[in-house]
Amino acid sequence: MGRFLFVVPPLVGHVNPAVGTAGALAARGHEVAWAGHEELVRHLAGADAKVFDCVVPEGGLARTADLKGPAALQFLWEEFLIPLADAMAPGVRSAIETFAPDVVVADQQAVAGGLIAESLGLTWVTSATTPAELIDPLDGLPKVAAWLDGLIEDLRGRIADGAGTADPRMSPHGVLGFTTRELLGQVELGERTWLVGPSITDRPSTSDFPWEWLDSPLPTVLVTLGTTNLDAGAAFLNAAAEALSTMDGRVRAVILDPAGVLGEVGDNVLVRAHAPQLLLLERLDAVVCHSGHNTVCESLWHGVPLVVAPIRDDQPIVAGQVVDAGAGVRLRFGRSGPARIAAAIDAVLDPAGGHREAACRIGESFRAAGGGTAAAGHLEGLLERQPADAGAARG
Repeated sequence: MGRFLFVVPPLVGHVNPAVGTAGALAARGHEVAWAGHEELVRHLAGADAKVFDCVVPEGGLARTADLKGPAALQFLWEEFLIPLADAMAPGVRSAIETFAPDVVVADQQAVAGGLIAESLGLTWVTSATTPAELIDPLDGLPKVAAWLDGLIEDLRGRIADGAGTADPRMSPHGVLGFTTRELLGQVELGERTWLVGPSITDRPSTSDFPWEWLDSPLPTVLVTLGTTNLDAGAAFLNAAAEALSTMDGRVRAVILDPAGVLGEVGDNVLVRAHAPQLLLLERLDAVVCHSGHNTVCESLWHGVPLVVAPIRDDQPIVAGQVVDAGAGVRLRFGRSGPARIAAAIDAVLDPAGGHREAACRIGESFRAAGGGTAAAGHLEGLLERQPADAGAARG
């Protein structure tokens, strides 16, 4: 049996896919531990999870929705990923020294995991919970790529004694891609990039959701902007609420409003701070979201088409994939009023548009790929290999 350490950032959408993989490994008798934000990991992986706590930077992690293109990438790395790696490094190193894993599974946004594992000569695998890095967004931007390489090398010097040469986002030992070709498209991938589909597992729910409210022949729409977009979402949520209120008699809607930014809504709109999303998806006809990979994959898993309004980070890439696959309609997050939102919802609900058919096709590919079970199989295969056995993760 093996020992597997999962290194994860303090982001729900990045921890959730690892939970299913870790559970599959544990079910086969392997030992599993985590390096990450202890409270969040225990909430998602279970109170009995073995967690080595990693702190976040003082003052929290900065996020912004106002920047685009290279400026957004610069902000992401300089104000989010690099400070996070510096803060997590001591906890990651302590976890490795104490737990002595055979394999380290490091999320792409927990850069400290790959850097420290490589510096110690360990076998390590990248967990790519979103497709942003799988498609190499810096291809054709050599100056930006060189700038980022410099940032990573400086970080390597600070937290890994300058040892190692691999890109911490793309392990030469293997990359777990939690998607499939049906959504990703025909982009070139490395020899050891394993597309396992999303790892979706049942999540306990303490919600008192009023399920009887959904007992209607009308199509039901969910609006959600995830857990990290509260600062940017007020205007869009209000526009969506107005759009859906005007569609009374044609649709019913659930809007998740954890920050309490909505006022009065139509009788056909139910506003909740939280809801059991996986259970809810079984009864939905469309989802309006920020194009976070977690929400997108869970929706498509259930064959639910999407209206995607990306805000930042990898979300525009994911939104483009949804549209290219025919499973949804894209809106501009900051420039979509009630009329545009209503028209987009009508479009994805229209059977003639083929959006549900495409969503069902992608969902079938997800289930066939194996998710956490398939990921666990690839990780088990590494136990028989020598740490020095490394191939090209990028093609």
